[in-house]
Amino acid sequence: MRSFIGLLLLICLTACDGSPGINQGFPAELLVVSRNAPTTWYEGREGPQGPEYDLIKSFADYYGIPFKIQSVDSIGEVLESIRQGRAHIAAAGLTDTAERREQGYIFGPEYFKVQQQVVCRRGDTLPRKVEDLTAKNIHVIADSSYVETLEELRQQLPDLKWQVVDDMGTEQILEQVWSKEIDCTLADSNIVNINRRYFPELVVAFPVSEEQSLAWLVNPEWKHLLPKLDEWIEHVQDSGELATIRERYYGHVELFDYVDMRKFITRIKKRLPKYQVDFQKAAKKHGLDWQLLAAQAYQESHWNPRAKSPTGVRGMMMLTLDTAKQMGVESRLDARQSIEGGAKYLARMIKRVPESVQGENRLWFALAAYNVGFGHLRDALTLAKKLGKNPDEWVDLKQVLPLLAQKKYYKSLKYGYARGSEPVRYVQSIRDYQLVLSQYLTDRQG
Repeated sequence: MRSFIGLLLLICLTACDGSPGINQGFPAELLVVSRNAPTTWYEGREGPQGPEYDLIKSFADYYGIPFKIQSVDSIGEVLESIRQGRAHIAAAGLTDTAERREQGYIFGPEYFKVQQQVVCRRGDTLPRKVEDLTAKNIHVIADSSYVETLEELRQQLPDLKWQVVDDMGTEQILEQVWSKEIDCTLADSNIVNINRRYFPELVVAFPVSEEQSLAWLVNPEWKHLLPKLDEWIEHVQDSGELATIRERYYGHVELFDYVDMRKFITRIKKRLPKYQVDFQKAAKKHGLDWQLLAAQAYQESHWNPRAKSPTGVRGMMMLTLDTAKQMGVESRLDARQSIEGGAKYLARMIKRVPESVQGENRLWFALAAYNVGFGHLRDALTLAKKLGKNPDEWVDLKQVLPLLAQKKYYKSLKYGYARGSEPVRYVQSIRDYQLVLSQYLTDRQG
């Protein structure tokens, strides 16, 4: 009997100390309202994903609570869900603005920074300053921070006009700009960076705000969750998880080459169909994503089976003569053989990555090794440890690899000097190409 009472006391003490994983103060199921978009959440090839989804899942996992995402079509509906108490939290890429706070909305801690930008189409007469906007046909989504910005600007520019759209999202309005249906719009920088991959002619005319914070809205009846949110955000910042999520969705879109992306989209239509089956067969055989393999091949050769570099690598997957022999490739200029050999070699690199590297990081590490060599990758892992970086996360390793070109670092490493910035750009470009290819094929199927 005494041991049973002691057990109850232990349970009580554990449940009352506010430790992560205890449901005290939480609803039985956390209801989250969001919008279905690339910068919030969407159904990917392996289930739900997106920056907001990953953050919500992290928060729920940290405290050991179940959650459910309710998807709505507009920011107005997001705000209404919070006003009417139909959700506990809104995680929808919302900007923390003074006007929204004045309206009574309660924001949690900041998790990303964005900047509002004026976006128009390349080739048109671009506005160079705010005053030029008075001559443009501007559309923005309803209930957005963009409307607040335009209203502030109109205090100095009475002739400034715009149209509010409540039946589409920012992504659809950007497509209208691209298709020349309207002149310009306002959009957050993270949304612009992703969408100009699909619509290369989009161009940022100028920023129209300082950096602003993205944060979740909290139902006023559940504002006691704010300390929980503060504790969790501090945890994901200190652990590097927040940086990893940012890297996953935005790390590869920091740089943009209009000419290259325009050419890539053209070659998806004209060149890829000839080799698509070969990519699919080789990827299936070696447990890879065929779109990733195709993206890598484009980075290597622009899908030119007779490509050749000054260093002697050749073919669709730009294999060295030694690597080709190891992979059983008799002719590097045979597209099917090169694709098979490249897929086999990439799969081998993935297996060689240390077991401590998990998830998509294994793929980024393997691609870097494909480019710079596994010896240099090992050196980078060693250097990462010395510098107090996490050797198991790409977000850290991509900061270390360029240091292999600096004598003060490479002189003490086994494999010495390497142009370490190249594998960083290599991985970034492949991720970029895969993203655009995946979206192109999805749009075509739809």
